Amino acid sequence: MNFKEKVLQVIAEVCQDDVVKEELDLDLFDSGLIDSFGTVELLVKFEEQLEINVPITEFDRDTWNTPNAIVERLNELK
Repeated sequence: MNFKEKVLQVIAEVCQDDVVKEELDLDLFDSGLIDSFGTVELLVKFEEQLEINVPITEFDRDTWNTPNAIVERLNELK
C-alpha cells in the first residue's frame, strides 16, 4: 500500500465511508462526513498509523477539506 492509499484508508476509517477513496475532491466537512471531533480523531490516527505529527495549529479546514488536499498536506509534513 503506497502513502496515498494509507492516508485514504485512515480518512475512510474516520469518516466511516469508502466514498472518500473514490471522490478525492469531495469536501469532507460540507458533505457531513467529518466534524470537529472527527478532525481530532483524524490527526491522532495520522500520528499513530503514519507517524506524522500534524499540529492542530497547522490544520485549517479550508486547506484540509478534501482527501486530495489532506494527502498533499501530509506529503509536505512527512
